[in-house]
Amino acid sequence: MNQQSIISIRELTKEYVMGTQKVRALRGVDFDIKKNEYVAIMGPSGSGKSTLMNIIGCLDTPTAGSYHLNGQDVSHLTDNDLAAVRNREIGFVFQTFNLLPRSDCLANVELPLIYAGIRSSERKKRALEVLDRVGLSDRVDHKPNELSGGQRQRVAIARALVNNPSILLADEPTGNLDSKTGEEIMRLFENLYDAGHTIIVVTHEKDVARHSRRIINLFDGMIESDTRVDEPVLAGNNNVAQPD
Repeated sequence: MNQQSIISIRELTKEYVMGTQKVRALRGVDFDIKKNEYVAIMGPSGSGKSTLMNIIGCLDTPTAGSYHLNGQDVSHLTDNDLAAVRNREIGFVFQTFNLLPRSDCLANVELPLIYAGIRSSERKKRALEVLDRVGLSDRVDHKPNELSGGQRQRVAIARALVNNPSILLADEPTGNLDSKTGEEIMRLFENLYDAGHTIIVVTHEKDVARHSRRIINLFDGMIESDTRVDEPVLAGNNNVAQPD
């Protein structure tokens, strides 16, 4: 494994059995992602990008090949070990936010810290810090139904950051937002990238991918192209956008 790489994937293959058919969702994928890269993974339906995202996120394991995350081979861990790695190494941001509807912002953000066994006073301190980073310090006691879509996604991003993960993994992060709010979320990702975070965005939207610095395109379970973005779209200035 390249010592500078947070993610190192070699000959990654994933097969599913559907009835009498064997489906090869990934067919020998190879790439590295280094610390503080901003990468978009793209591909049409059936290209394997969701399967790859699930493996990168330690939600699934490959049929063959290897996946090293932050120096650890996580290719064939048990479900319990994968759960521990997910909580420690990966911050997830989902299209549908996945917030607890009956809990306020503070409790939603604290959740990964509860799983990590962090004591209550430290949980609250860290959750308040990341809520402030995403511009929601005045919404800590609000529940999701009292927030706009953009604010809910900010809570989800704060929750993803609270454990200081090795990678931030976002699945269609602007998919449920209008264009103006989506641009604010992309500005927040830009700020996090500038602050040194490693960001991976899985998307089918070219406009979202063009905010990244590198685009990996999948087709039929293989990497069709892996290119640098020479002129990325910069979402506004370096100040965190205020909540809408």
